[in-house]
Amino acid sequence: MSQKINLPLEKLDDLFSTQSERDDSHLEKVVNIPIDSIDDFKNHPFKVEDDDELEQIKESINEKGVLNPTIVRRKENGKYEMVSGHRRKLASKLLGLNEIPCIVRDLNDDEATIIMVDSNKQREKILPSEKAFAYKMRMEAIKHQGIKTLRPVVTKFRTDDIIGKEHGESGRQIQRYIRLTYLIPEFLQMVDNDILKLEPKIGLRIGVELSFLNIEEQKMLLKAIAYNVATPSLSQAQKLKELSKNKTLDSDIINSILGVQKPNQIEKYKFDKDKIKKYLPNNIKSYEIEDFIVESLKFYSRYLEKQKMSKER
Repeated sequence: MSQKINLPLEKLDDLFSTQSERDDSHLEKVVNIPIDSIDDFKNHPFKVEDDDELEQIKESINEKGVLNPTIVRRKENGKYEMVSGHRRKLASKLLGLNEIPCIVRDLNDDEATIIMVDSNKQREKILPSEKAFAYKMRMEAIKHQGIKTLRPVVTKFRTDDIIGKEHGESGRQIQRYIRLTYLIPEFLQMVDNDILKLEPKIGLRIGVELSFLNIEEQKMLLKAIAYNVATPSLSQAQKLKELSKNKTLDSDIINSILGVQKPNQIEKYKFDKDKIKKYLPNNIKSYEIEDFIVESLKFYSRYLEKQKMSKER
């Protein structure tokens, strides 16, 4: 009597498949998915703009196609979510392509976040605001995975060192970037402006100090900056932070701190916007006001000069 052999289903499959087919079953498949069926990653921290870098990607795709498949995951509504490849997706769409090659992975939120952040660390230019929210998302994802700390006195988890090592930053620098997420958008833009060489701007360290001010205090400071035509120095930011901690910071104190002229600071004239507003064209842009005032002063100066010459005749 023959003995009955019970084999697992996958083993039975092995009996009726070639080795090549079995190897192929473990490989990730690349499939073409309609671009309109792929949503962006929720709260994607990296800006995806039609800039010079995207233009290079478009040229490459136009010549050779999408060489590196994007990574997506399925959504409950039947669509897909982009995990890695937002710029390739936008470049393909701008080129008029309807589909893009993708690898579909079964990822939970934390796994998807880690891949999304890590896949963007090779970008040529990453703004502080992008790093801030990316590192924060990465840290939260690692915490959810339960990685314990070896430095409980410093922070509950040692994710700052883990992320820093992966991205070529110190753990303390990672903490600084994450602090920026507590800034209101206007100050976050000023930190970015320091990299973009735009005005008004503040350095990373100043942004970190100001992040300890609550939202109302930050709004008061924003008004004071506009009135005094001056941004805080590092020492002034540290003083504002200390006063905020002691709950003694108000609008008058903020203005008195910013009103102190800093070394090598060029004196600037201050104007009450309400006083000059009625003399400005209705459709004038904020960045055009200075030029308008300068040209008006030139015109008035010439008028006074003509008046003077007329009296001397």
